[in-house]
Amino acid sequence: MVQPKARDGTASTRKITFYVALALFAQESTWNFYDNQVPALLREHVTSAAVIGLLMGADNLLGIFVQPWIGNRSDNTRTRWGRRMPYIAAGMPLAALVFLLLPWAPSLPALVAVMFLYALIANSTRPLAESLVPDFIRPERRSRATAAVKIATSLTIIVASLISLLVVDRHPRGAFVIPAALMLLATAVLVAKVRDSRSAAYQAALAEDATAARAGTPADAKVPFRHVLTELLRDPDRRRLLLLLTILLFGGAWFASRSLITSYGMQALGLTRGEAGGLTLPSGVAYLLACYPAALAAERFGRLRTMAAGMAVFAAALAAGSLVQTATGTVVVFCVAAAGAAAFTINAIVALWNLAPSSRVLGAYTGLYTVTWYLGGFGGPALIGAVVDLTGWSGMLLDIAVLATLAGLVLGRLQRLQRRHAETPATT
Repeated sequence: MVQPKARDGTASTRKITFYVALALFAQESTWNFYDNQVPALLREHVTSAAVIGLLMGADNLLGIFVQPWIGNRSDNTRTRWGRRMPYIAAGMPLAALVFLLLPWAPSLPALVAVMFLYALIANSTRPLAESLVPDFIRPERRSRATAAVKIATSLTIIVASLISLLVVDRHPRGAFVIPAALMLLATAVLVAKVRDSRSAAYQAALAEDATAARAGTPADAKVPFRHVLTELLRDPDRRRLLLLLTILLFGGAWFASRSLITSYGMQALGLTRGEAGGLTLPSGVAYLLACYPAALAAERFGRLRTMAAGMAVFAAALAAGSLVQTATGTVVVFCVAAAGAAAFTINAIVALWNLAPSSRVLGAYTGLYTVTWYLGGFGGPALIGAVVDLTGWSGMLLDIAVLATLAGLVLGRLQRLQRRHAETPATT
């Protein structure tokens, strides 16, 4: 389908990228502030660290079920506003209002109920804004948009920290207003400026609906999520499954490198808790600086090739770090590894979008990516932690490098299949 030139132009791409980045910036600001401050609210009612950790992790568990479902439900929605915006317009303000109730919960049951309600609504809007990227933006330009979105969401860590530092002690309840206000402001901008009914992917989905109707099978206009999974598992083309497995494995390596570094610094490097906790700060800057170059590299050399190179850099850097066990050496190693990881994280979701069989399932595939990535985040630290229990902390970086290398081997298999399908690097 030929789209109006203005919609495919650079200016249009930049606008939708800005709106998506704004939406996710607002959403992640509330999530990061939630992670910073809700544990303190829980400690007012319960002293067990295990219970607090369990309650704080429940939102991720809920997201595993909610995000693919809402992505698929939005795929099957048809309105004059499009398929994502009706849910975003309703869900983001509602999430903001529930977020405001968190510091006012008078008891533990009430707080847990508000936490559950917030996590349910917020998880329902999480994949929808991100799905606007493949809805509006051509496959060859999606990595740049994803890079901008990743940068915006990474900056929310700083925003949440500043609110905690400057406002929470004086106004512990009022501080929750700031992230909520950002959410409401972002919603107003999106409602005023974005109609995804005008997107190329939505128009393509309507065309597919019409084709199905002419063939006498109008029920095919809706694609249940079980059909998305069945098609994925039964398709003899294994590229999508291999990509999801790669995301799972590399997600495990990435999250293990982040969540276990403080303990590694204390046990292997002899640092204090504070010193060990600061080891990854420079690497966060390195990650941000590498995001946009990673997108440009994907456009020039191909996404899978760029992802493979980034994974190799990540694994090699951590393997080298196991040989140079000093604080300075570890900081340098993590900066290099983070730059390599950016090449993967910027392009992996784009590669999955571009392998989706239809424009009608882009939201479901966004949910599948998120679930797979965070399942890796759940399993990776546990796996590496178990290996550390057996072999000791001094080999942790090498253990993570091995896991990343395993992910790279799976991606290598995917690359061989990709060459057989004769796809151009610019669109995969």
